Amino acid sequence: MISINNITVAFGSYKLLDCINFHISEADKIGLVGKNGAGKSTLMKLITGEEAPTQGSVEKPAGLRIGYLPQIMEHHRGKSVIDEVLTVFDYLKEMEEETVRITEQLGERTDYESPEYAALIERLNTLNDRLALETGLSPRAQAEKVLAGLGFKASELDRRTETFSQGWNMRIELAKILLSAPDVLLLDEPTNHLDIESIEWFEDYLKAFRGSVLLVSHDRKFLDNVTTRTVEILLGHIHDYKVPYSQYVVLREERLAQQTAAYENQQRMIEKTEDFINRFRYKPTKSNQVQSRIKALEKLERIEIDQTDDSRMALRFPPAERSGDVVFKGTALTVGYPQKVVFRDAEIEIKRGEKVALIGRNGEGKTTLMRVIMKQLEPISGEARTGHNVRIGYYAQNQEDILDPQETVFGTLDRIAVGEIRTKLRDLLGAFLFKGEDIDKKVSVLSGGERARLGMASLMLQPYNVLALDEPTNHMDIRSKDVLKEALRRFDGTLIVVSHDRDFLDGLVDKLYEFRDGKVMEHLGTVQEFLQKRKLESLQELERLRSGSAASAPVVPERQPAAKADAQLQFQAQKAMGKEQRKRKNRIDFLEKEIGRREKRMAEIEQILANPGNNDDILELTREYLEQKRDLDTFTDEWTLLMEQLEL
Repeated sequence: MISINNITVAFGSYKLLDCINFHISEADKIGLVGKNGAGKSTLMKLITGEEAPTQGSVEKPAGLRIGYLPQIMEHHRGKSVIDEVLTVFDYLKEMEEETVRITEQLGERTDYESPEYAALIERLNTLNDRLALETGLSPRAQAEKVLAGLGFKASELDRRTETFSQGWNMRIELAKILLSAPDVLLLDEPTNHLDIESIEWFEDYLKAFRGSVLLVSHDRKFLDNVTTRTVEILLGHIHDYKVPYSQYVVLREERLAQQTAAYENQQRMIEKTEDFINRFRYKPTKSNQVQSRIKALEKLERIEIDQTDDSRMALRFPPAERSGDVVFKGTALTVGYPQKVVFRDAEIEIKRGEKVALIGRNGEGKTTLMRVIMKQLEPISGEARTGHNVRIGYYAQNQEDILDPQETVFGTLDRIAVGEIRTKLRDLLGAFLFKGEDIDKKVSVLSGGERARLGMASLMLQPYNVLALDEPTNHMDIRSKDVLKEALRRFDGTLIVVSHDRDFLDGLVDKLYEFRDGKVMEHLGTVQEFLQKRKLESLQELERLRSGSAASAPVVPERQPAAKADAQLQFQAQKAMGKEQRKRKNRIDFLEKEIGRREKRMAEIEQILANPGNNDDILELTREYLEQKRDLDTFTDEWTLLMEQLEL
């Protein structure tokens, strides 16, 4: 479907991508992995055409629809959430308006035999066929379903987009991309602004998605649950594994171990051969053997070990001074802002040495509680008390706003460091992978992952006994997250962390506060135990809704002789119901015929593509195949929906 052919991206003598090749096939689910700055986002922009390679090409069939979610995007203003998302369906209105215009033209013209008249008829038929494909769920119903999955409440759909945070606006753009029914999804860190429940919904969506997915994510569990193939970018080259992320890690280690063993064996053989040549080079009796071995060495294909980038953070938090037994206590805590109360009557107690996660839907109060703990926000009512000798190191979610973009990497730390640590700033920055000229870079040119590392480095300048970390792993690559997680597990102070990364939290925290519907609930145990409990509660809630609707249904009395008016109303209702059922069955018959036609044509195209002739246009056949498949998917979805309604 998409071919990346000999792509090179160079900046002077430095090659970010060096002659890479790979193919994205239909229905591929690919995880694109590599360290921050390896070229993952650049590769996506090459595929979309936003950037051009230094050499090489990207080949795509004409008409291929690509849905691209970048890390940073422009957000639209001036509309409500639902109206902004419904702009995806503007093409339907345009098609309907065009059918009206053509119909009016046909009514006015009398040149029935002319080519122009025939062209109008053909265009009208095409438009009507395309509109017939859209007779399933209404655009609004589709939009509401996707927005609900991404965490929007029904009461929020009429709010204007500019009243939401950047993270929520990213969800609006994601909803628009999903509803546009693309053939290929390119997603660059899509989970950074999603909460845990939305991530799980999105996982299910992507697993059921019939198109191809190329996904950049630093969430190991998300990659494992969604992808079936892993493409690694390493020092400008790619390595392609037909397995999910966790299996790729194992296979990668095995491949490098096998390469190393084969290389060492070959080197021993070469050394022995060269030793034989040097010993007997001038002995006439051995000349034939010497020449034979010289030729063998010349023909030998030398084994090379793939270059690896083994640089990683060396992170260990300073020993923590002992604090009081209670680090933070909130009693009858009501918190919010003049325009909105975020949560009410919360009871929160965090003790020395605990590792606590704050989880829940974005906007429910996790960051707001962090601001209360940091004394940046006073509660509306109740008491918020920090314990004895508590020294808090705070990593804010909005690191971009806190760091001075005009300051250098070294200057950022030098400005806040005091005492003996100032003599060791270069060593500290080296531990966070800022080496050589990196320390003179301005903050404004750093990637998201580099800013995250710089923000974390600033926490090492003082021996805090409480770490309050708000989304610390956003933009961090997987290896850096693993190092941070291990350092936090060894940290002997208290940890309060806001995160939606299940893999990062699993094995790190043993207590959770869930923020939900204006309340704060305590959960003891691991994040996995919490998620299992939440799924069980969701199922029980579903059962309660079902049983509640059944209980509230009116009791039907025994049949009595009905009045004539009642009989007439009943007859009309049955007639209307019968008409609706017949209409539904007729539509099902039509869909089954159309599904059969498209399956037949797709099979014909597959046979041609399996053994194409000289006159076969591969790109045109691929384009037609994709069109047929889009129609087939649309018809199949509608057929499934109608069959479910018929059974009800």
